[in-house]
Amino acid sequence: MAWLQAQDSFNPDALDNRVLGIAAELAQHDSGVHYHDKGQLLFCKQGSMRITLDNSLCLLPPARVAWIPPHVEHRVKVNDVVGYRSIYIDCNHYHGMPEEVTVLTASPLLREVLERIALAPFNTNWQDGAYANILAVCLDEITSAPLEVTLLPLPTDRRLRHLVAQEALPPLNRLSHLIGASEKTISRIFRRETGLSYQQWRQQWRLNKAIELLSIGWCQSEVASQLAFSSDSAFTTFFKNMVGCPPKIYMDRRK
Repeated sequence: MAWLQAQDSFNPDALDNRVLGIAAELAQHDSGVHYHDKGQLLFCKQGSMRITLDNSLCLLPPARVAWIPPHVEHRVKVNDVVGYRSIYIDCNHYHGMPEEVTVLTASPLLREVLERIALAPFNTNWQDGAYANILAVCLDEITSAPLEVTLLPLPTDRRLRHLVAQEALPPLNRLSHLIGASEKTISRIFRRETGLSYQQWRQQWRLNKAIELLSIGWCQSEVASQLAFSSDSAFTTFFKNMVGCPPKIYMDRRK
């Protein structure tokens, strides 16, 4: 069976099939740092997952799919109930998958075929018949899916690395006071290690966090308060400037 209980262990590299899928309902899950010999497609039916890589962070709400190439170390954390789905692909047999970690917008068709693959038995024959056609549609959809700019580069400086775990980020002057480094020093570190100013990095972090909170059912006013916006309208304006539409429209398009 492809449906797993939260406590079940699973090693996709121990099973001899080119494609494997699993599904589970998870809450408060932490995979720990690990990697697979196969490439991995990760997505969720509801809720949100946080994927930490060596030097970047990805938040994965519904309608986004993360591709993690073989042998890339990663850690998946879940802080609320999610409909977890994972598909493992042997890239020795299926070429053309991205060579780097990639986050994609999943069309309704892609979501449907991913669901079918995730629930397929482990001994499914992917070379012939209906399942071969489903897999072909999935691979075609992945190659044409729009990219999502959600990979947030992480600073490696020990004074700043902890920021990724915060529930809200302070403005630059407050951060300077908290860690005992000048604003100029902090700005220089962020430019060198992430390619972004602290303000740009903080804005991208706030956007990712907002999407994460909205995807688990927080209302806009709660998100605006949590992320220290002066008002609901200020949050809406920020969100629209970042992605091109208000929060409600953005989330409705991804249901």
